[in-house]
Amino acid sequence: MKKTENVILDFSHVYPENIETQVEDLTRVDLSDISGTNMYCTKEAEDEIRNRLKDFGPEGIHFLDNGNYHYVTKLFTEKIHIPFALVLFDHHSDMQQPLIHELTSCGSWAGEMLRQNLYLEQLILIGPNQKSMEEIPADLMKKLVCVSIQDIECETARKDVSKIRMDLPAYISIDKDVLDRYGARTNWNQGDMSVDTLKKLLSEVFMNQKVIGVDICGECSLAEPVGQLVEDQRVNKVTNEILYHFLSTHFNII
Repeated sequence: MKKTENVILDFSHVYPENIETQVEDLTRVDLSDISGTNMYCTKEAEDEIRNRLKDFGPEGIHFLDNGNYHYVTKLFTEKIHIPFALVLFDHHSDMQQPLIHELTSCGSWAGEMLRQNLYLEQLILIGPNQKSMEEIPADLMKKLVCVSIQDIECETARKDVSKIRMDLPAYISIDKDVLDRYGARTNWNQGDMSVDTLKKLLSEVFMNQKVIGVDICGECSLAEPVGQLVEDQRVNKVTNEILYHFLSTHFNII
């Protein structure tokens, strides 16, 4: 039987050392020794990640490291064997064609899910920029609902939101690059959503759909200059703590 457990997937050692001993119900899984994982994931690396996650189900809260490893959402959701929806908060669509077609990438995994995951009935993409939305391949639009940050701010998203299938259980994936720089410092260009707006939207998902699990990526890069890295990690730590507490509370309420 797979564990329902909150986990940190440690690819780059960006998370605070021993954080799992300081936070209740949190387990670290060290994946840093697996080659072929950064941005692009080889088939061999994908198999090894699956093997190390075999005891963990899709339930709970999963921290995935920085955005280069967002494709792990695909590996968690392939453990779901009932019809479901993916609610994806992201500044990018992650539905591009990878430059290396036989490899999964952090920019292509969501498109692969729409084409390959037989249980994925709908993908709700919240927060992309207009350019990302315009680049989504036409064959993916049938199961896709897009809500841009501009739609949310102008309250013009009702038409799109009405297409969301509330009858489906949801898996939520959050890339913190959807947030402004007050809420996150990531290794990709970022959007303009506030943490408060993200929490409000998450509450609506929990209120209207049964939530299976949640993952969070969007840490900064350790290659930054030391002074900048210290500040960026401080900002991310605060937001990670806010989201962990917020999501844990919502799971406990259900």
